[in-house]
Amino acid sequence: MWWQRWRSRVDRATAVWAVAYAGFGLVCVLWGTPLFHMGGGPASPALSWAVVVVGVLAAVTSGAVTRYGRRPYLRVLLWVTCVLAGCAAFGLLMDVITLMFGQGVDSVPVAANHALAAVGCLLLATTARTVGGPGAATVAPAPSATTRSVQLAACAGTVAFLPYVAMKLVWVSGGTFAGVSGEQMLAVSEHNGASGIWLTLESWGLDGTVLLAALGVFLLWGLVRPWGQVYPRWTPWLRGRRVPRGLLLVPALVGAATLAPYGVLGAGYLALATAGVVTMGQGDFPSPGDALLAGWIGMVAFGVYGFALIAAIRSYGIRTRPVPVA
Repeated sequence: MWWQRWRSRVDRATAVWAVAYAGFGLVCVLWGTPLFHMGGGPASPALSWAVVVVGVLAAVTSGAVTRYGRRPYLRVLLWVTCVLAGCAAFGLLMDVITLMFGQGVDSVPVAANHALAAVGCLLLATTARTVGGPGAATVAPAPSATTRSVQLAACAGTVAFLPYVAMKLVWVSGGTFAGVSGEQMLAVSEHNGASGIWLTLESWGLDGTVLLAALGVFLLWGLVRPWGQVYPRWTPWLRGRRVPRGLLLVPALVGAATLAPYGVLGAGYLALATAGVVTMGQGDFPSPGDALLAGWIGMVAFGVYGFALIAAIRSYGIRTRPVPVA
């Protein structure tokens, strides 16, 4: 009975989200509010119809699941809608970062779309995976490290951030890199509306993105080492307790879904610019070559780390999956 109640609540929550998301998109369409960015600026408000389509598709599918059960074709539709919602949530990580450092988001409706789409992605995935009954009793497996290949991927994701961290530390310490000095970079941050927290960190010789990179590397290794499953000895108030799976998986999924495609698409554009197929804008740098250098350092770091995070997520999900007991 508790399993049936759980399934019913998940189905109901998914249906409520779907109706709310479709309504949110429709209101934005009627008001002419853009919900997506394209080329660094707001996209056409007509693209907001995509939000309405995703919401309606999710509502129809979740309603069919409630009426007919989790048929195979309905599960396929749930996963398709989940992927679409995940695409709409792209950019959520950037919104979280700006809010963490006390800086407002560029657009409240766009940020709200990212958050709503991420919630829907989790609900749709839960609905699609909730099949059958509770089955036999289960227990959490013993903590274990991942395979050697995944640990090598984690090493690659860590090393890929070193040039990026070095570049940022040169600027924040007052040095010059890619033709831009630390004073110029600070002026650019102020001109772009950086928050007081961000500017204070830079005045202390700290860069916000370097701190986030360190946190991301810590998350990556938590996914591949045993202490990501059971709190380690250096946390005496939690020592020996199981780490909730979602505590690592949720931020890791958000990071992987943002950084991996961002790094791949960015590296593809930089490759075309390097080959002279497209023109690279110099931005705040003195020349396009300097902009390319800084761009390559950033995109390689994001892309390699993003794919290392995907490998670590898959391994962590398998190693922490509850196993049946006799």
